Amino acid sequence: MAQILAFAGSSREGSWNRRLVRIAAAGAEEAGAEVTLIELADYPLPLMSEDLEAREGMPERAGAFKRLLVEHDGLLIASPEYNGSIPPLLKNALDWASRSEKEGETPMIAFRGKVAAIVSASPGNLGGLRGLLVLRMLLGNLGVLVLPDQRAVSGADRAFSEDGSLADPAIDRVVRRIGRKLAETVDRLLSREV
Repeated sequence: MAQILAFAGSSREGSWNRRLVRIAAAGAEEAGAEVTLIELADYPLPLMSEDLEAREGMPERAGAFKRLLVEHDGLLIASPEYNGSIPPLLKNALDWASRSEKEGETPMIAFRGKVAAIVSASPGNLGGLRGLLVLRMLLGNLGVLVLPDQRAVSGADRAFSEDGSLADPAIDRVVRRIGRKLAETVDRLLSREV
């Protein structure tokens, strides 16, 4: 069974991306995956600094986030777009997780062999698409296989119902399908390893 870690790159209360990742996670669960949904706000981190790291080592919450990445087979990330890129909260968390905690540790252990699906929601016309391009590149540089399917939901300030679901059933189906595809891809890859 695929083990998927799902989170949004936003900690804003009422975040559209926090709503969106839940919908994609539901699609992964429908395909039989076990999904762990976390909030990055529960992993407060100082800005990544090699000087800080040399003095104090990896912060405890960075290590906890990194261990979650290691324990899961797939990543489901919903990221807002900040000025054509990804938010600093998400970038900083990924940067800390890329660091080695001990000598001899496999480089990028938190990312190697992982598969990811990415989605975005933004009130703008592009729905956060430019940020997804940056996230795709970053994850690829870390060694993550990013599925080609993605969805950027435009007009996010009008796209969600009061209960957090997507108002347009067609968009809801697409986002759920991305979660399902991630679960199915991870399952296929795991079955080949056995």
